[in-house]
Amino acid sequence: MIVILLKDVKGTGKAGEVVKVSDGYARNLLIPKGLASEATDGNVRNLEKQKAILADKKAAEHAAAKAQAEKISALTVEIKTKGGEGGRLFGSITGKDIVEALKAQHNIDIDKKKLVLDNSIKQTGDFQVQVKLYPEVAATLNVKISI
Repeated sequence: MIVILLKDVKGTGKAGEVVKVSDGYARNLLIPKGLASEATDGNVRNLEKQKAILADKKAAEHAAAKAQAEKISALTVEIKTKGGEGGRLFGSITGKDIVEALKAQHNIDIDKKKLVLDNSIKQTGDFQVQVKLYPEVAATLNVKISI
């Protein structure tokens, strides 16, 4: 029997795949548990429509992320903090601080988990912080730390 998998099934396939399984496996396990549906012409057409809609949605998200990446790359975030001699800071600047400054200065709201910051910033100066907005889409944000 040919079925369309509605959910990932270990050893059989991933959700959205059309696979051939034995009749008993399909009738006794996959279909009753809602893991698959029979691959009729209508169901296959619906699956193709859903895949097309999902592809369009991903393309739109990718384009929006690229536009936001270009906008972020052109920006500089300035953070003023307390510090001592030699440009050393009292404390450090973390991803949360950078995200809050970006929101306050440029009204761009991003998640702090999207910032790629190996260690917190403990010196004054100019830094480049990578922002991963979407798979394969990243921006470089300029951060200026001053006392």
